[in-house]
Amino acid sequence: MRLMFMVAVAALAVACSPSAKTEAITPEIVAKASADLTAYLDAEFEEELELSPISLTFLGRKEQYDKLDEMTDAALDRDLDWRRTSVAEMKAKFDPAKLDEESKTSFETWALQLDMDEKAAQFRRQPYVFVKDGPHVFLPNFMINFHRVDEKADMEAYVARLSALATAMDQSLGNAKLAAADGNRAPRFSYDQAIQEAKNVITGAPFGSGKDSPLFADAKAKIKALQDGGKVTAEEAKALTDGAAAALTGKVKPAYEQVIAWLESDKANTPAEAKGVATLKDGVNYYNAQLEIQTTTKLTADEIHEIGVKEVARIQGEMEKIKEQVGFKGDLKAFFALMRTSPKFQLPNNDAGRAQYIKMSEDYLGTMQAKLPEYFGILPKAGLVVKRVEAFREEPGGAQHYFPGTPDGSRSGIFYAHLSDMKAMPTYTLEAIAYHEGVPGHHLQISIAQELKGIPQFRTQYGYTAYQEGWGLYSEALSKDMGFYTDPYSDFGRLSAEIWRAVRLVVDTGIHSKGWTEEQAVQYFLDNSAVADGAVRSEVRRYFVWPGQATCYKIGMLKIQELRGLAQQELGDKFDFRAFHDTVLGGGALPLSVLETRVKRWIETVKTPVAAG
Repeated sequence: MRLMFMVAVAALAVACSPSAKTEAITPEIVAKASADLTAYLDAEFEEELELSPISLTFLGRKEQYDKLDEMTDAALDRDLDWRRTSVAEMKAKFDPAKLDEESKTSFETWALQLDMDEKAAQFRRQPYVFVKDGPHVFLPNFMINFHRVDEKADMEAYVARLSALATAMDQSLGNAKLAAADGNRAPRFSYDQAIQEAKNVITGAPFGSGKDSPLFADAKAKIKALQDGGKVTAEEAKALTDGAAAALTGKVKPAYEQVIAWLESDKANTPAEAKGVATLKDGVNYYNAQLEIQTTTKLTADEIHEIGVKEVARIQGEMEKIKEQVGFKGDLKAFFALMRTSPKFQLPNNDAGRAQYIKMSEDYLGTMQAKLPEYFGILPKAGLVVKRVEAFREEPGGAQHYFPGTPDGSRSGIFYAHLSDMKAMPTYTLEAIAYHEGVPGHHLQISIAQELKGIPQFRTQYGYTAYQEGWGLYSEALSKDMGFYTDPYSDFGRLSAEIWRAVRLVVDTGIHSKGWTEEQAVQYFLDNSAVADGAVRSEVRRYFVWPGQATCYKIGMLKIQELRGLAQQELGDKFDFRAFHDTVLGGGALPLSVLETRVKRWIETVKTPVAAG
């Protein structure tokens, strides 16, 4: 699974072999070689998709619709061997010197992915399995939100996939046991959370009394839609419902019960106090590798930590100005406390409050949508919906997130919000969140990437976290340049979101390279931001189980801002926001090193345009 939800990303540039000096490289040669490379990579990407039924479904395709990915070492070995062969063949067939600039980017990125896959393979046992967004919640969410049912055959595939889900859970449990045998266990709080989440999946009908469980409710709703649409008879609907119930009780329930039983029995082997991954077997090297994979840079833990400290101080200076603007008497910590607790910024903790939160998000996004053409030449066609996180995986104070739609537009992108605890979702932060998750943030960037033409398809689908999350955070700041955040409290919310990501640099590296405890991390967060206590504790626990990922946002943002500053300095009056943004977004999500090369090439073409004719 390497598309938008993948974590493994690329960072190292591949040196291009020099062309033979005796051969004249004509435009015709370059055009043919570039077209041939695109055709080759499209064929290779199609082969890669065939290895991942989940990826096919994410793209809105229905091949292998009754299957899920294998979660085994054998499958990982197969995928790595496949990519080794593919990259070796590409290097043998194509000379980068004979490629146009866009195709050089494709060549480099395809090869770079192998470098990162090789690096990740060295630490196969270190990543935790049953943690936040682990297979026990990802797979049910996938079935509910991404397995589209239009015909009877789709529902039959759904029922078959329920059995495949049980197999995937068995395989994931095997991976967790192997990791534990190496001494790699998630913190105890993660065991508790996973146990409860797994129980949520198998609570209710058809497993027992009460309302329908999440998967059974989804299956019944999809079957009813088929029947209402005349796609199945009442008898066929009953047979499909019975089949789903049988798969859930006969396959899914035992698989989840085994996971729960193992987690409950193994929990005693976890340390009572959460620790960073440096304490695990080969943990220091693992964390360093994760920083490189996640940020697509060579920055060390110490360098990232220091960047975070400096950014926290800078942003607090901006916050002081807003505190004075609104007439607050007291220091910044007192202002943080006010922003966390003031009823002025809290919606009712009920369904009416949740509906209001979603409506406010939609209003912000609608106003932004009208402004986009002034700053972007390329605009997405895909739709966007704002939605509450499903109850079985909802977490008080959990971070909002985005799931992409399909390239053909048949499924809109989804901006998800955790709304079980409205006190953890203050309204002054909502404007920045809407821009980050929606437009001009994730939805705009990912949808544009999926809709791009003229480049290999893999570049429209691969996701590099530092680029994607860096763009999301860059979009929050860009929205200020575009004239938004007219309410000073919303502008403070923007700065709160930015300092949140700056704090992440300090806290993530503090936990995993400096031995910080959970309470140390929480206290630093509370002392240096206005983020609500519930959200802080949820965030810090996320950093413990997903090392390095939280550093991507700010590192990516700083790189994009650095490149924009360079373009403005070099181009002067020739600088155009739309052209810059189209350059950044028009090549798909890229490793930061490749993005830098791309932007610098664009700057040179604007400075010295090729004469026509």
